[in-house]
Amino acid sequence: MRRRVLRATVAALAVAVILLGIPLGIAAVQLVRADALTDLDLRTATAARALEVRHRAGETITEGVLDSYVSDAAGAPQYIYVSLPDGQVLTAGEEPQPAFSDSHVTEDGLVVVLYVSWWDMFWSAARFVLLVVGAGLIAVAAGVAMAIWQANRLTAPLVYLAASAEQLGSGQVRPRLEKSGIEEIDQVAEELSRSADRMAARLATERQFAADASHQLRTPLTALTMRLEEISALSDQDEVREEVEKSLEQVERLVGVVDELLGRSRRALGSGTELVMLEEVFEQQREEWTDAFAAAGRELVIHETDATVFATPGGLAQVLATLIENSLHHGAGTTSVTARESGTNHAAVVEVRDEGAGVPEDLAPRIFEREVTSGRGTGLGLALARDLVTADGGRLELAHRVPAVFAVFLQGVPQMVDLDSVIPHGRAVRTRRRR
Repeated sequence: MRRRVLRATVAALAVAVILLGIPLGIAAVQLVRADALTDLDLRTATAARALEVRHRAGETITEGVLDSYVSDAAGAPQYIYVSLPDGQVLTAGEEPQPAFSDSHVTEDGLVVVLYVSWWDMFWSAARFVLLVVGAGLIAVAAGVAMAIWQANRLTAPLVYLAASAEQLGSGQVRPRLEKSGIEEIDQVAEELSRSADRMAARLATERQFAADASHQLRTPLTALTMRLEEISALSDQDEVREEVEKSLEQVERLVGVVDELLGRSRRALGSGTELVMLEEVFEQQREEWTDAFAAAGRELVIHETDATVFATPGGLAQVLATLIENSLHHGAGTTSVTARESGTNHAAVVEVRDEGAGVPEDLAPRIFEREVTSGRGTGLGLALARDLVTADGGRLELAHRVPAVFAVFLQGVPQMVDLDSVIPHGRAVRTRRRR
């Protein structure tokens, strides 16, 4: 929306400047031309009257007399042509090319013609045109500045609403937004607040239901397990014990299913995503892995970043640790970790790369499948890392096979959002070393 407002404002300003500037420039050129021709006509008439007075007085008109009527100054006549009544022709100055001329014939038959350079008139008109262009550019610059201010005023509340909706979707505490002064946006914010209250109440009810269901299901299942074990202990018949063992297996399987369903329900009711400063997670990884890389004769370079993303702090730290450990065991050379912005939706990409031989071609399509390994691991690390990133609404991909580059795509936050005043910050990631 911000770009659309800017484009629309700049387009409107450009149209206005063109529609006003072109006619104004043409009018300025015509005005300059008319003034120059009027001045030339006045100079010609003045020179003709003065020369006529000299001629009537019997004075001799020479080229030296005519030199006083020409000049090299901009806009002044540069050449004069005089034809006396007796047919004598006198000139002074140098005739410009191209030129404008004006002639005047006196009552005694004296003909006076003055010439002005066309270029003098052109540059005079060009100065006016440049003045119009400069005024138009100043108007456009002022309009762009005003458009940027207005666009920020309109779009900032919308960005805050989007960030608030993201927080609400992740199950976090609803942020408190100040009124923007724009009625429509404030109405959306109020409705979002009411929806957050209703959702919070609904989530609390469902969490309570999940806890009650867990208690109500576990109690009879535990009692059933104990009863079956008691039957197995009291019975001397092998057939009965065998049936009891099968029943216990079914009960244990049922307990596992209940735990899995309840776990999924809790994860669906509220994710652990929050605003996380990537630099805090990066600092943890530096302290945890720098010594291990140094012991292996390699270097770990984790570049600084000021990016903020929506993620689970512990989950993101585990994902990066998995990728760095994978690079340590399977890669070579320097391992670098960088963060950058990707696309127009403020997504953040964390890339982990090394200088090794990369991922084998036959392994690359299945690198994130469980139990898929090159032979020096369990094959679960990357699969679990991908599940953690997916749970946070992101994705983990193998960006390049040779050299190996793993990219973690996460939802970022626009830089124009004031994180401290609009959205509560995520908990700081505690630094801990791996034992």
